[in-house]
Amino acid sequence: MPRSSYKSKQMIVMRRDLKMRKGKIAAQAGHACVEAVLMALAKEGRLDQVRMTPDQSWVYLADEGAESTALSDWFEAGVAKVCVYVDSEEELLRIADEGRERGFLVSLIRDAGLTEFHGEPTYTCLAFEPLHADEIDPITGNLPLY
Repeated sequence: MPRSSYKSKQMIVMRRDLKMRKGKIAAQAGHACVEAVLMALAKEGRLDQVRMTPDQSWVYLADEGAESTALSDWFEAGVAKVCVYVDSEEELLRIADEGRERGFLVSLIRDAGLTEFHGEPTYTCLAFEPLHADEIDPITGNLPLY
């Protein structure tokens, strides 16, 4: 499905130039996604609306009657995530700055460097709060899929 066809999605931007191991990529993306969603839930005052199905197989927002937002649309449509990449720290930081300038929540992850990166703290990735495609595509729509 093309990225622009999602009603609401969470964009993850990874640094490909770091040549991270697959497990490191997954961990860094996970840190960014979780933090960005928690930030969005807190911003909208919806932390107390997070529920699990009775069989504990699915999380949803118990927000009947609440106004629809990109975040609630995202939960309702299956929590779509799209991972793209950049090839430098400068590109990553530029995208984070552009997102923040537009008023979006951005979780920018800086790894401590304990297992990779020769002990140097390093920016590895970022994730945006769930957003409607027409909001986020101007920033990330031209980036290649990871």
